Amino acid sequence: MKKISEQMAEMLVVPVVVLNDAKDAEPLADALVKGGLPCAEVTFRTEAAEESIRIMADKYPDMLVGAGTVLTTEQVDRAVNAGAKFIVSPGFDEEIVDYCLEKEIPIFPGIVTPSEAAKAVKRGLKVVKFFPAEQFGGVSTIKALSAPYTMLKFMPTGGVSTKNLKDYLDCDKIICCGGSWMVKGDMIKAGEFDKIAEMTKEAVALAKSIRP
Repeated sequence: MKKISEQMAEMLVVPVVVLNDAKDAEPLADALVKGGLPCAEVTFRTEAAEESIRIMADKYPDMLVGAGTVLTTEQVDRAVNAGAKFIVSPGFDEEIVDYCLEKEIPIFPGIVTPSEAAKAVKRGLKVVKFFPAEQFGGVSTIKALSAPYTMLKFMPTGGVSTKNLKDYLDCDKIICCGGSWMVKGDMIKAGEFDKIAEMTKEAVALAKSIRP
């Protein structure tokens, strides 16, 4: 778990990807690698997610590929068998969290409340997702949660963009941000992978300028 979170902390931004067609997985992975972000949280919202993870993990073994929007333990198994190195759930599902911890699978569950933070701390988790970030108060809420739960670090996702990335990365309780602005669905659908690579480079440059 520590190794995965350390890699995320170095990247500062984790691209959150929705793939509707597995044929786009390899060129997208290539674009992210070229752009300087060899990482992807592939959301399990589509039929193509499992095969997309498999392709990315196979073609780019050094890439940090994980599964997001994981809602069941069965999806955990499918994602990990496909090559996912970490699991992200939108909320704090105790069954999924305990299942992953038992199997020593890195898990980053979503939280937004003190009660959920307490459950994470009780299980020894060090890093949690904060989702949906903007809708639940963004940085100010993260700072408030960090006051009693000093051992927790956060990965805010949801509404993070170039406009507010500095606000998030200026907070030392945030290890990285999940974002989709450089991997928008319409760009993937249109095959604009050069544009994705360029926007990824810009995201990396912005993040590094905020947190060198």
